Amino acid sequence: MNLADLRIVFAGTPDFAATHLLALINAGCNIVSVYSQPDKPTGRGKKILPPAVKALALEHGLTVQQPLSLQQPEELARLAACEADVMVVVAYGLLLPAAVLALPRWGCLNVHPSLLPRWRGAAPIERALMEGDSETGVSIMLMDEGLDTGPVLARLSTAITAEDNSESLGQRLCQLGCETLLHALAMLPGNLENAEAQDDGCATYAHKIRKTEAEVDWQQPAASINRLARALYPRSPAFTWYNGSRLRLLTTEVLGGCAQATPGTVLQCHAGGMDIACGEGALRVTELQPEGRKAMSIASLLNGHPDFLHSGTLLGGASR
Repeated sequence: MNLADLRIVFAGTPDFAATHLLALINAGCNIVSVYSQPDKPTGRGKKILPPAVKALALEHGLTVQQPLSLQQPEELARLAACEADVMVVVAYGLLLPAAVLALPRWGCLNVHPSLLPRWRGAAPIERALMEGDSETGVSIMLMDEGLDTGPVLARLSTAITAEDNSESLGQRLCQLGCETLLHALAMLPGNLENAEAQDDGCATYAHKIRKTEAEVDWQQPAASINRLARALYPRSPAFTWYNGSRLRLLTTEVLGGCAQATPGTVLQCHAGGMDIACGEGALRVTELQPEGRKAMSIASLLNGHPDFLHSGTLLGGASR
């Protein structure tokens, strides 16, 4: 299928989705309308800003719709008037009712950043990192009424490295998603007949990250805490308590050996990092962010505040 011959409605909201929209634009796709969530207050100043997808769409002269819901008859009529061959959905954030799923000629395709049926749901990148998965990927799915349960048209995998965090892995999956999406669109409609039904028995669910999950439990093994820190960086970094204030742990690594100290105890603090005893092993923090201050390396912290932390300091709930 020539991509320029496809009438595409695109639905998405954040940067991850905007990158996919740009890939479609650059590939010469015929994007007849763009849907994005309404503008929202952003940042400390709560300034009303457009979502990344809306900003990009307007920059390229595309029509943008921002309904609060797609349930209303007038919204269904507006979408039907697009006479779309396919609707591409990437991190849109609104529920698509059955009536919407049935409107495009060849249905609605979703780009999901996991190897479905593993990690269906809202936080697949974070959950893959937290669980210690060795690989993940992207899936192009023909949407149905379930939560990421539709048949899969294409998958592309990538290894998860020991250095990956949500930012680096998300960027890589974004590029894989663009590549896989364009291939899937070019194969329409023939690939719809060969779409692979998901095995519900193998499904796992990537539940939305709760704020309480970011607090480090030093009784856990160092490897688990390291995975947590990598999974939550940079959007909502893992943190611990020190003198009633939060310390965000931005960059961490697992140390070998066995720490003979109460979990949460600072073993040593030097230019190379801050070493902390865990329930199993020890964790080295190389970059952190004290509450109300900028992110900094441990070396920078010691240069300006040599007595900020020292061996024997106990972090965690007892220091709240």
